[in-house]
Amino acid sequence: MRNGRAVNLLAILFVTLILLSLKIQAAQNLAGKAAGAAQDYLVYVVCESADKVVLLRFGPKGLTIERQTHIGLMPADINGPHGIAVSPDKQFVYVSVGHGRPDGSAWKLKAGTEEAVKYTSLGLFPATMDISRDGEFIYVANANFHGDMVPSSISVVATGEMVEVKRITTCTMPHGSRLNPQGTKDYSACMMDDMLAEIDTRKFDVSRHFVLTAGKEMGMDGPPHAQMKMGEMTCVPTWAQPSNDGAEVYVACNKSNEIAVVDVASWKLARRFPAGNGVYNLAMTKDGRLLATNKRGQSVSVFDPKTGKELARLPTKRKVVHGAVVTPDNRYAFISVEGVGAEPGTVEVIDLDSLKTVATVDTPEQAAGIDVWKTQPSKP
Repeated sequence: MRNGRAVNLLAILFVTLILLSLKIQAAQNLAGKAAGAAQDYLVYVVCESADKVVLLRFGPKGLTIERQTHIGLMPADINGPHGIAVSPDKQFVYVSVGHGRPDGSAWKLKAGTEEAVKYTSLGLFPATMDISRDGEFIYVANANFHGDMVPSSISVVATGEMVEVKRITTCTMPHGSRLNPQGTKDYSACMMDDMLAEIDTRKFDVSRHFVLTAGKEMGMDGPPHAQMKMGEMTCVPTWAQPSNDGAEVYVACNKSNEIAVVDVASWKLARRFPAGNGVYNLAMTKDGRLLATNKRGQSVSVFDPKTGKELARLPTKRKVVHGAVVTPDNRYAFISVEGVGAEPGTVEVIDLDSLKTVATVDTPEQAAGIDVWKTQPSKP
């Protein structure tokens, strides 16, 4: 009996050791897969006062500057790169340059080397831009920040040959040009007209506009026919961000510190909700949250845009918070911060799961437009 019990105990112990060994091996395999899946995020940011296109790398080793490239035609004056968009195939980077003699320009660069391919002249101070889903066109807002308060335009540029195919007059100081997910409409904010403009991308014409002034909200067909008086403006919109399904457009009201929501189907105001001080640029996460940079508030807000609830507000290292972009895997958001005076700019990384800032790096002065290039396996 004792020998039998001993044999049974040895058998149980043997089986237990085998199972433990298998568990350890499985854990090691999972750890190995996790390590193998570690990746670096490559992100481009333009630095407006330094005339630099900067490539950043973020991964297990932190956030670092990979390379800096000068852009612009004027060697003695500031060229002012402002907006940036990466082509859907990741082969090219497009940059809007604000200053010229007198007009600004749009540039096509090879992604990875930043070698200039072509450029074309546009209007006065080309600023924000977006690119069509097929990569064939970029839509660039000629903001005319420093000129007369007269209606300006959105330039439509064919990216293959970098030819401006249409300059669409919209309103005074257009900014925040963003395409809807379907690619059928481009939305931009009219900073000095308190309006939202909608462009039909199949016709290259303004299809509708929406007055955002509090108490005077109204949607109308076609382009605006009158300019808003400065003293009447309550919103001063700086960005137009379509929702993930294209059913709504979120507009940053920089003056009133709120976000206006326009229903696309009815072309009526759906709601407003409070935002941070100087809400400026917007970006959508893949799960429907709304990121908002607070230019005067030195912070970034994360909202549930359906309810208007602020889920988090994260302070930034420096003042004048500018742009935001979300990684394709919805894991991180990259935020550009201009800084003040001779201060460097900053790019900060927000973990979208924990809603915490996890990395920061200084850049050349006035970090502005920002976009994700691609991911790749982490460097050893």
